[in-house]
Amino acid sequence: MISTGQQTSDKLVSIVAEIHHYIDFLHLREPKWTDQELVQTIEKLSASGVPKEKLIVNHRVDVAHQTGVHGVQLTYRSMEVAKVNSAFPELKVGCSVHTASEATHLAGQGADFLVYGHLFETASKPNLEPKGVGSLQHVARQVSAPVIGIGGINPGNVQEVMAHGASGVAILSGILLAKDPQKAAQEYRYALTKSEVVM
Repeated sequence: MISTGQQTSDKLVSIVAEIHHYIDFLHLREPKWTDQELVQTIEKLSASGVPKEKLIVNHRVDVAHQTGVHGVQLTYRSMEVAKVNSAFPELKVGCSVHTASEATHLAGQGADFLVYGHLFETASKPNLEPKGVGSLQHVARQVSAPVIGIGGINPGNVQEVMAHGASGVAILSGILLAKDPQKAAQEYRYALTKSEVVM
């Protein structure tokens, strides 16, 4: 699950504290937050029972290192993968990719996981053509690192995404902005469980 940038720290913490049993990781992608706000949110999540092993920080390698979370998701503005691996070997390193060549390049540098999309039409990218599951399958076959599908994913198409080579799915508003986030998280988890049985 990826934070939406549309909720306060307290709102996010209250939702995640209820549903973290259904998610594997929470990726904190909050570009408008200061380092201090991000650290405080991580501390509040931890105090609410959310394991730091489930937390991934976007871009800010220093914050990820200092707070002892699971990993960091790098952007085009971030340090290079190899440098992060060398300086902070305790962190798992993820990268967003949009092409097979990006995926092979970053996996070659040592990325632990890749997030690829957007796969389906999504309101967050109204004027961009979705990449589709066929391109996901092509990317997944090029690399040994796990590939996480993102973009327009709902419980009804999770199995299709997983069948085309994804190791998981990344969800933003589908859970965090749902009327009932706990029910939504359960539906995604159930869809993933069914995918594992099918595979």
